[in-house]
Amino acid sequence: MAPLTRRALAAGAVPQERVFDSAKVPIRFIEEGAGEPVILMHGYTSDADDEWVRTGLFAAVAERHRAVALDARGHGRSGKPHDPAAYGPEMGLDIVRLMDHLGIPRAHVVGYSMGSHVVAQLLIARPERFLTATLGGAVGRLGWTEADQRRVDVEAAEMDEGSLRSQTIRLWPKDQPPPTEEQIRERSARALAGKDPRALAAIRRSNPAQVIALEKLAATTVPVLGVVGGNDPYLRDFERLRAAMPALRLSVVEGASHDQAPKRPEFARAVLDFLAAHPARAGG
Repeated sequence: MAPLTRRALAAGAVPQERVFDSAKVPIRFIEEGAGEPVILMHGYTSDADDEWVRTGLFAAVAERHRAVALDARGHGRSGKPHDPAAYGPEMGLDIVRLMDHLGIPRAHVVGYSMGSHVVAQLLIARPERFLTATLGGAVGRLGWTEADQRRVDVEAAEMDEGSLRSQTIRLWPKDQPPPTEEQIRERSARALAGKDPRALAAIRRSNPAQVIALEKLAATTVPVLGVVGGNDPYLRDFERLRAAMPALRLSVVEGASHDQAPKRPEFARAVLDFLAAHPARAGG
């Protein structure tokens, strides 16, 4: 295809999509630019276009890098299995399979929210495929408790009914009053329009299969950036990770909620500065 101009990308135009087979699940991805590869993995209920193209980050990365963004299985125009066993670690392996498909031995890998949980697990399992890792809005599923399982059970059951009620309350900005029922209904309807609730519920039920140990994540030698909103409840997890991993580079987007942070220019600047500070070593 003829590459789109940077101006068209910056305006939110979506690059031509391609699809590849990842262990019998079709995965849709977009690619633009040249240079060191940067793989982008979006958050829960989002897709590559909403998370990366329309926020401008995809175009910004593609100015100096080979930008690749995929729709995670269960999302966007990728395949949507309804079996929880099709998710969990398979979501990270989709990144590896995409890299193999494109002939990419190592890459900078950026995740947001669900995407960060996926990236964190993959970082422990396959560190040799990383140049750097960026964890946006989440640091990985660090351990598992009965309370975590109750949360997953409730949120998956709500998703079966097309609702994000408990998740909305959990991630609501901590500096604002709790959301009203009307706000919850509006957010659920907007976020789930055209989506497959059964696939999304299966993803939620697969969360226990993505659990990692803090000690293993902290022991990685891969450079790691954390980016989180100052009003995001996940900020405390980043602070916990930084205590265990002093080399972690942490950028806080002041005043931003979990949903707002990836849309803010500070988020893009933190990612771009981190990529510039960690070029691939010769022969790496």
